Order: sequence, then structure tokens, then C-alpha cells
Amino acid sequence: MKIVYFDIPNQNSIIMNSKTASILIGLAFLAVGCLGFVANPIVGESHDAIFHADQVHNIVHLVSGALFLLVALAMPASAGGFCKLFGIVYLALGVMGLVQYGTDGMGKLLGFLHVNGADNFLHIGLGLVIFLAGFLKPKL
Repeated sequence: MKIVYFDIPNQNSIIMNSKTASILIGLAFLAVGCLGFVANPIVGESHDAIFHADQVHNIVHLVSGALFLLVALAMPASAGGFCKLFGIVYLALGVMGLVQYGTDGMGKLLGFLHVNGADNFLHIGLGLVIFLAGFLKPKL
């Protein structure tokens, strides 16, 4: 029998940085963008879907995911700034959606982004998480 030992990071080691966070966020956006094109109860055009997203919203997710990956892989030093900027934009979209449509309403934010109440809360939460990911320090 072989015993495998795992190193426990010490206080000085960095587990995640802005580049790694950008890659993970990008992959998540790509997955959600693809999921929106398939009938499912989580994200889609159905009024029964938890998060309402039409084709344009799905394309926005795919483009966002591609941008996260592009910045993380081609310009890793800029990943922190990109996360901060994207987080602020996402947070603003969530707040605008809540102000315009509330928690139960549904409509097209900025004239093209179809959202509902759950989307608004998700955008606020993701905006905060993505913004904070911009402060993760690079590995030295």
C-alpha cells in the first residue's frame, strides 16, 4: 500500500492569484454561455429558468469568458486590473437591474441584456467576487 502525503501550504505561499482566478472565471462564463443554448432549468429563455438569459445574454457570457482567458493567458500582469474593472461593471449591472426591474421583474437591461430578479442578485454577488479577485497577489 502506497501512502501519499500532501503538502499543506504555509502562511507565505499563495494558493491563487488574479491570473488563476481569471482563468477559472473565464471557464465558468464559457460553461454558462454554452449551457444557455441547451434547454435546462437553471439558465435559459424559459420563464421557469432560475436565471433568464436569451441568445444575446448567452453570447455576452461567451465573449466575457473569452476575454477573461485572453487577459489571463496573454497579459497575466493585467489580470488584476481586468478583474477589478469587470467586477465594477458587473456590480453596476446588478444594481441597475434591481433598480429598474426589482426582485420579481424581468426585462432587457440597457436595451439588450435580458435579466430577471435572480440575475440581478447573481450579478451583484459575482461583481463583488470578481472585483475582490483583482486584489489577489501574483506568485513571487
